[in-house]
Amino acid sequence: MYFLRRVAVLGLVAVLSLSLGGCGGGGESTDGAGEPGGGESPGRFAFVTNGVADFWTIAEVGAKKAAEDLDSKVEIAMPAAGIGDQKRMIEDLLTRGIDGIAVSPIDPDNQTDLLNQAAERTHVVTHDSDAPASNREVYIGMDNYLAGRMCGQLVKDALPDGGSIMILVGRMEQDNAKRRRQGVIDELLDRSVDASRFDPPGQPIKGDKYTILDTLTDQFDRVKAKANAEDTLSRYPDVSCMVGLFAYNPPLILQALEQAGKLGEVTVVAFDEDEETLQGIKDGYVYGTVVQNPYMYGYKSVEVLKALHDGDTSVIPEDKFINIEARQIVKDNVEEFWADLNQKLGK
Repeated sequence: MYFLRRVAVLGLVAVLSLSLGGCGGGGESTDGAGEPGGGESPGRFAFVTNGVADFWTIAEVGAKKAAEDLDSKVEIAMPAAGIGDQKRMIEDLLTRGIDGIAVSPIDPDNQTDLLNQAAERTHVVTHDSDAPASNREVYIGMDNYLAGRMCGQLVKDALPDGGSIMILVGRMEQDNAKRRRQGVIDELLDRSVDASRFDPPGQPIKGDKYTILDTLTDQFDRVKAKANAEDTLSRYPDVSCMVGLFAYNPPLILQALEQAGKLGEVTVVAFDEDEETLQGIKDGYVYGTVVQNPYMYGYKSVEVLKALHDGDTSVIPEDKFINIEARQIVKDNVEEFWADLNQKLGK
């Protein structure tokens, strides 16, 4: 009898240990809406970014709000050390029995196996940047190629007579970076719409009015990103426009221009809604920016994962793409946009 009671106690301790261990988080993760209530399985989800940036802080707010509204939990994981760090986070989440993962893949071509393995064990959706060859259930975000063309249109509006353009971006491995860059190039060269087209970086691409000098990457290294802007000004003193495709690129371009005494002399066109970028638009140093909706990326990701967890597959469109449309922000609408953004962030 003593032996049976001891076995029962040990079994209960093991179950409690597994339950508590599954609710924990690493140093890079934070809980969303506190302890879930109501229902037998409210769901515990993860929102995994492709790096650390203010853009993702906005998405985090959206993800946590969705978790609160849906009486669930969400963990936010922001890899600071690239693809290996992201892989470790995903594997840790799977080990702890997460109910669903929303991820922005850093290198989808080389992460397909990992994402497929994850999809065998839990619900997997992508956001911001897609991995179309994987078994993810849906992509949540904008059409990055068309958004790139919107960015190219801003360049055209700012420089209607043409000019030389340098593109600066974090990584070319990411699906969103490839598509944005190609969209910019195709728009400036007045090409047909074709998201499968790819011009390799490393040499100038010339059109009738615009020349794309090159594309410089920084691998999310801010020091390198600023150095790329500085090198551009040194190597191409007559550069007409610098286009920053990731959120942190435009502010670092502005810093390089200020130090070189060229603020207002070189046109800056941006992506995303960094505060320095928005202030640059107000001050007249940035012509405009193409913004996504990171708040809704976070919110919609948790909302979809919760529905899938509850057995509702109607949230998945036939084309497996939930479009969160991009917008162009220029001087005429920057105040309204910024006020709305601050309201969402509770500022």
